[in-house]
Amino acid sequence: MAGIAPSILAADFANLQRDVEMLNASVAEYIHVDVMDGMFVPNISFGMPVCEAINRYAKKPLDVHLMIEQPDRYLEAFKNAGATGLTVHYEACPHLHRTVQHIKELGALPGVALNPHTPVEALSEILGDLSLVLIMSVNPGFGGQKFIENTYKKVAKLNEMRKNGGYNFKIEIDGGVNVNNAAALTREGADILVAGSFVFSSGNPLQTIQDLKNAQEL
Repeated sequence: MAGIAPSILAADFANLQRDVEMLNASVAEYIHVDVMDGMFVPNISFGMPVCEAINRYAKKPLDVHLMIEQPDRYLEAFKNAGATGLTVHYEACPHLHRTVQHIKELGALPGVALNPHTPVEALSEILGDLSLVLIMSVNPGFGGQKFIENTYKKVAKLNEMRKNGGYNFKIEIDGGVNVNNAAALTREGADILVAGSFVFSSGNPLQTIQDLKNAQEL
C-alpha cells in the first residue's frame, strides 16, 4: 500500500501550525513541501523560513520538492531547514549526478522529479543512486489540476526498470491524485501518493487522508 504525502502548499498558511499538527495526527506517512521560485515554474510558494517553521511542529518526514532553477545553491539550506528528502527536477539539473551526490553528502535522501513530457528512460543512468523518483502527473506550478492519464504508463515503465535493475528507489506521484486513481497508481507500482487540494479543500482532511488509504484496497 502506498504512503500518503499531503502537500502543505494547499494548507491554510494563516493556521500552518494547526494544519501540520492535523497531519501529525493523520495516517499520512510524509509531509510534502513544494518549493517554487517563479522561474522554473510560473508560481512562487515559499522558501527556507517556512520550511523551518513546518519542521518545528512536524512529527513526520519532510519530503521537500524543489521546483526551482539551480537547486544546488539551496540544497544545504533546505537540509538545515528540516528536509528529510530533497527532490530536484531532471529538467533543472544539467549536472544531475553531481547534484544527487551533493544531496547524499548532506545526509538527505536524493530524489529526482520528471515533468509530464520527460520520459522515465532519461534517468536510466542514475536510478541506482536515487532514493525516490517523482513522476509529475500534472504540469508543475499550480495545485488543483487535472490528472494526466499517460501517468499510468510512465509508472508501469519505471516500475519495470526498477525490477529489471534490482533497484529499491520509491516511486512518488504528484498531481491530481484522488480516491478515483489511487488504487490504479498503486497497482502500477507507486509507493507514495502526493495530494494537496484534494486533502485540504475537503470538509474533513483527516478522513480524506484515510479515504486515500482505503481506496488502495478497492
